Amino acid sequence: MSSLLAVTPDVTIRSVAVSELDNNVYLLTSAGSGRQVLIDPADDPEAITRLFDSARADGPEPAVGLIVVTHSHWDHLRALAQVAGSTGAPVLAGAADAAAIERQTGVRVERGLEDGDRVGVPGLGLGVIGLRGHTPGSIALVYEEAGQPTHIFSGDSLFPGGVGNTDRDPARFGQLLADVTARVFNLYNDDAIVHPGHGDQTTLGAERPALEEWRQRGW
Repeated sequence: MSSLLAVTPDVTIRSVAVSELDNNVYLLTSAGSGRQVLIDPADDPEAITRLFDSARADGPEPAVGLIVVTHSHWDHLRALAQVAGSTGAPVLAGAADAAAIERQTGVRVERGLEDGDRVGVPGLGLGVIGLRGHTPGSIALVYEEAGQPTHIFSGDSLFPGGVGNTDRDPARFGQLLADVTARVFNLYNDDAIVHPGHGDQTTLGAERPALEEWRQRGW
């Protein structure tokens, strides 16, 4: 079942959990243009189609204008080919993960993204945060609107209770924690809402006190 996570003056945010791994698929819709950004078409194209259908009451006739994949792991890609084919929307991903995504799906990544890039559709812009460690090209997407909490779509790089899996590799863990600290916690306020790739959302304020604990435990 899809969920309506947030409604702001400019954008609605919906999600649906798919697959045996409880992957979150996110759909952002511009209230002004109806254009949409789909994040991580992980699995179950029929459920994603129902997510599209649920947005039809938001205003102008909605249409997916962009698909963004947060990283190259297979469980975030299983519906990519079908959804990209049915919508005709270009696919974007972190530059360092683009080749792996193309190999697994046969779908061309139109643009490889780097930290600090901007992406979007009419009426809806997103910032790109590079969060290296879970995969080399993992990214998060940030939506900001004046007077509203920031929304961070973190893929598998930040969850309630810790950063993403780095296979107990100290170098990868250190890189990911450093990026999450410098590029997320040091830049955004406690009321910023984190929408992870699996499971429930959290806020930076809820997680910030545990940063040193994460560092000490090493995962």
